[in-house]
Amino acid sequence: MTKCADGSYSNAWRGVSKIILRPAIRALMKFDWQGQEHFIPPGRGMIVAANHLSYADVLALALFCDQAGRYPTFLAKSSLFKIKVLGPIIAKLGQLPVYRGQTDAALVLRDAEQGVRDGACVVFYPEGTVTRDPAMWPMQSKTGVARLALATGAPVVPVGHWGAQYILPYGSVKPHVIPRKTVHMIAGPPVDLSEFAGEPLDTPTLRAATDKIMTDVAGLVGKLRDEDPPAEPFHPAVARRKQRAELRQLAEQAAGTDEAAGTDEAAGTDEAARPDEAAGADEAADTVGAAGATGAAGEEGLAGRDGAMRDAESGTDTLAEAGPDAAGGDAASGVPRS
Repeated sequence: MTKCADGSYSNAWRGVSKIILRPAIRALMKFDWQGQEHFIPPGRGMIVAANHLSYADVLALALFCDQAGRYPTFLAKSSLFKIKVLGPIIAKLGQLPVYRGQTDAALVLRDAEQGVRDGACVVFYPEGTVTRDPAMWPMQSKTGVARLALATGAPVVPVGHWGAQYILPYGSVKPHVIPRKTVHMIAGPPVDLSEFAGEPLDTPTLRAATDKIMTDVAGLVGKLRDEDPPAEPFHPAVARRKQRAELRQLAEQAAGTDEAAGTDEAAGTDEAARPDEAAGADEAADTVGAAGATGAAGEEGLAGRDGAMRDAESGTDTLAEAGPDAAGGDAASGVPRS
């Protein structure tokens, strides 16, 4: 267990942080605050469960708690406490480490549990990170906040806020501070978790208690937005599975369309080939007809030539048979005798 969990934080360091951070945070944003009367007075441990829109809301929530009379104790990755300069400072301010990767879930929040028992005001972001809901509503949360509340019996004060995302949008490193944006924040009465008292800290109990806490948080956010929160919170894992299924369906539809287009193209090719084949057949028929006509004409020519030759031969034979007498007769008949 670290020193920051046993109440050994430095009052001097906390005093310095107030002197520095109070005016600095006010210079970055304006505030519209409600419900700070629901905070538990100092001396008793409490848990603040809030939605997470931006890294800028950490500063807004810190000042909100401070102005309600409670010094905020945030949960940070245990590795940050090992960094030179930063680690000792956040430890002296009483911030609490979270031991991720533990096989025993109870060990993840061991210092946070001790801090609550020692009277700390522990600020919890149940979502674990900035919301991924496209509409910026609180998304499905982890059960650590319920485990901490049921293990310690500490009251859980729900807090909803809106506006910090305009100062520093998630994924951006450039804050928008001119003109100053207003962060609206509201706290509700402690969540009634009495129905879970004495129940084993198993998955169904922790999930039901977490959902009840986040229902109150989402309701406060809806009040600030003047909207009703969704009936079911956004679940990143479910959304990813749904997106993958939709992409597979689109890919299958595209593949089916391509296959159908290929079949139609092949059919069109066959149909285009048939007129060519018919034209080829017609051309062949024309060629055969022309060849037949040429052959007939050739035969007729040959027959005519043979007939002429026979006629010539016949004429020669006639003259030969008539002899010179015939010739002379003809000549005599033309010349009178004396």
